[in-house]
Amino acid sequence: MVEKMKLLHITGPKEDIDRVMKQYISRYEIHFENAMTSLGNLSNIRPFVETNIYRETYQEGQRIKEYLPNETYYQGECTIQEADKTIRCATDMIAGKIERQKQLEEENQRIKNRMAEIAPFIGLDFELGKLKEFHFIDYRFGRIKLENYHKLQEYIYKNPYTLFYECNSDSEYVWAVYFAPHVHMGEQEAVYASFHFEDIPVPDDFEGTPGEGYAQAAQKLERNKVEWQKLQEEIQESLKKQEKEIILACDMLESYCDNFEIRKYAACTREQDGGECYILYGWIAEKDAEKLEQEMMQDEKIRLVEEEVDEDLSAVPPTRLKNPKLLKPFEMFVEMYGLPAYNEMDPTAFIALTYTLMFGIMFGDVGQGLVLVLGGFLLYRIKGIRLAGIISVAGLWSVFFGFMYGSVFGFEELIPAVWMKPMDNIMNVLMMAIGFGALLILIAMILNIVNAIRAKEYGRLLFNQSGLAGIICYGTVAICALLIISGHGLPATIMIGLAVGLPLVAILLKEPLAHFIERKKPVLPEGSKVMFLVEALVEVFDVVLSYATNTISFVRVGAFALSHAGMMGVVMTLAGLEKGNPNWIVIILGNILVAGLEGLVVGIQVLRLEYYEMFSRFYKGTGKPFVAFKNKKQQQ
Repeated sequence: MVEKMKLLHITGPKEDIDRVMKQYISRYEIHFENAMTSLGNLSNIRPFVETNIYRETYQEGQRIKEYLPNETYYQGECTIQEADKTIRCATDMIAGKIERQKQLEEENQRIKNRMAEIAPFIGLDFELGKLKEFHFIDYRFGRIKLENYHKLQEYIYKNPYTLFYECNSDSEYVWAVYFAPHVHMGEQEAVYASFHFEDIPVPDDFEGTPGEGYAQAAQKLERNKVEWQKLQEEIQESLKKQEKEIILACDMLESYCDNFEIRKYAACTREQDGGECYILYGWIAEKDAEKLEQEMMQDEKIRLVEEEVDEDLSAVPPTRLKNPKLLKPFEMFVEMYGLPAYNEMDPTAFIALTYTLMFGIMFGDVGQGLVLVLGGFLLYRIKGIRLAGIISVAGLWSVFFGFMYGSVFGFEELIPAVWMKPMDNIMNVLMMAIGFGALLILIAMILNIVNAIRAKEYGRLLFNQSGLAGIICYGTVAICALLIISGHGLPATIMIGLAVGLPLVAILLKEPLAHFIERKKPVLPEGSKVMFLVEALVEVFDVVLSYATNTISFVRVGAFALSHAGMMGVVMTLAGLEKGNPNWIVIILGNILVAGLEGLVVGIQVLRLEYYEMFSRFYKGTGKPFVAFKNKKQQQ
């Protein structure tokens, strides 16, 4: 069912909005509307615009909490002023140590970069500092691709003006240093560049060999790591002494920071005494509205007004479904189609009954049904998968119809059929499926009348193809078909003609008739009357055709009941059941295959019948979801 709502108008001094949010509103689920949208036509109304003064301190508090080893929940409260002071004092206390940690991290990054630069040249057993003492020889460090290195070797072998020293290599590159006389270096650089030798600048402040420099850098990195960890422990030890105060302060700041977002829904107005007030509009469940009103009655700074749902309200009430736990999973199917409007009937119970019933008729097997019940129940309880809950309930109907058909894991002779064997009564099964579909269509039409009464759409109630006219027309044809099948005579032809013809005429003229009943202008549509008549005739033809096709569509309910029995019959034949020595592996694998494949197809086909053959007749699904402000953080 759709939960009943009330519209709240909450006003008070502008500077008091944070207290009201913290003390009252944050403890309830309220769907807020934008007050500016509702009151924007008033001259003294403006948006509530403020900078979040708590965000900076809140973010600082979150950074401080990261230093606490194991966050613990503490009971207690503090004021927002106390929370701000606590966080600022804690920040000042550890600021020096944090700054030193940042310096160490920056230094470590520089060391890692330097180590990466010299790592490829560790194989050079020569002190880099002595290279600077060369007066007539120049050098270049770099790398070259392996395939180019093989070509370069021939040039090096024949060239007396260069010396190439390989330092390191992998599957793709060779790292090296080459030397050349100062007067020939320009010529050699051009040659090496032609072989795609990439120069790599190596720091010249290293003393010793590249290997020694790399080892020294690694030692420095380790010393910095030890110092950083020591600072971390000192910070944690300092904060541990104030852990409770810091946690409470962070919680307080977080709540104020989150509640600050309420301002985007609020509006401001100036009162006669010069003070400014906030205005909040929000929807709340009736039961919660009474509690909130009692709490706010004693607060002199708050003015609370409740409004019942009325057609004159500018804001459309949101929809929140409220169903028993057994029906909760089926809300998924309703949400997929669209939530009901506030004044529309919740179809959750209807789809729960009809979906699982049709699933059971089409998938009747005691053994496979029990597997669906247990598997779906465990998945729903452990993982909270709503589809698994639906499958579990549908499995109960599968077990029921398994007994009715006398089928257990495909064995048709293990238990007697309480009702009938589908494969022994093929035509009866198909005819009953069509009759069952006609009954569901009539029920959907009755539900459409209920929704039309709720919405006060009297034209839809009387003249719609799924309204009173549709019920009379379709019901007459269905009764006549039943009389023919049962061998009874039909009523007088004139009575049948009137019962079918007059409703079709009403459906043909539903637009002008609806306008006349609801006193809308113009009664007749503007434009060509001939064109209107042609369109209406085509629409009536489509209505008659849809009656037939929608009814025949339910033949799949019986067809899948036969399909299940047929597929399991094939499995038993392949397993050699008739020979008296069945292959149990084939039987087990066949049951798994049939249950998985047919279960999936049946589930989809039943949902199609629900949406296209029934929901389309009585349900619009144009409701907007109820989004509680206090739950927005979790939903994001």
